[in-house]
Amino acid sequence: MGIFDFFKKEVKREFVARPDDSKDKIIYKWPDTNIRMMTQLTVQQDELAVFFKKGQVVGTLQPGTHTLDGASIPFLSGLIDSATGGNFLISELYFVSTRQFTDLPFGGMIDNVVDPRTNLAVGIRVFGEYAMTVSDPQKLILTLVGTQSLQSNEQITDWLKDLLLKHFREMVSKYVSVDKQDILGIASQASAFEKMALDKVSPDLLEYGVAINKLGNVTVSIKEEDEATLKQMTRDFAYAQNGAAADAAVKLGMAKGLEQGSSAGSSAADAAATGMGIAMGMKALNPDEKDKKNDPVQQEQK
Repeated sequence: MGIFDFFKKEVKREFVARPDDSKDKIIYKWPDTNIRMMTQLTVQQDELAVFFKKGQVVGTLQPGTHTLDGASIPFLSGLIDSATGGNFLISELYFVSTRQFTDLPFGGMIDNVVDPRTNLAVGIRVFGEYAMTVSDPQKLILTLVGTQSLQSNEQITDWLKDLLLKHFREMVSKYVSVDKQDILGIASQASAFEKMALDKVSPDLLEYGVAINKLGNVTVSIKEEDEATLKQMTRDFAYAQNGAAADAAVKLGMAKGLEQGSSAGSSAADAAATGMGIAMGMKALNPDEKDKKNDPVQQEQK
């Protein structure tokens, strides 16, 4: 590297700020750990600058323009590199955004749960959006960055997605398995689940310096094929337990068959057969008084 290249590099180091193409990042790490003394550090209004060294947060600078001078910023004195004659600071420097990040998607498969009415295993999914902010930049650097090495937006938001899914899995499992609530109609509980999830996840995030401000557009749904099967089984159970409903279904099926007549061909016969099939099934489940009188077993018992 020539003398002019070296000079240019040194001049560039005298001004430090988050690059324009990283404005949408939750965390931006300055690429160099050698920062020249008396450098002009610019911290934007929606961020904080955090100095980190050897697993510890050394100090934080608020929005504004700062001259990196140990005399005016006391915590910098512990970062001065004596090997350079006191001309450089040795530190990792992070710019942490404090603005709210919105419309972040989350979702996926929650779990397979057993419907208490039909004993059918049903797959349930959840999808929605959330908004997050960094509530404590120092905690964020110490925990997610320092111990879990999460630095990119994708790594942080994926971690939050997994945490949300964990809470939804626990809530839905309790709703079905413990509270014995029907799975059909679970979509109507989306708002309740949304509030419960927000209440549960907020304390978990305190130690990481992150906050989920709100959840929105939450949809809890059943896998299509499972929903069709569950509806049919629920209908069958209802007929088996309600003779009047079954009788109405029988009459409706037969009426459709007679109404369609020859114009519907086999479909009319199928409708009538369906009605008669239900009738026979119901008769087997609930024999009438006349049949009971003609039943030798019933007579013998009398």
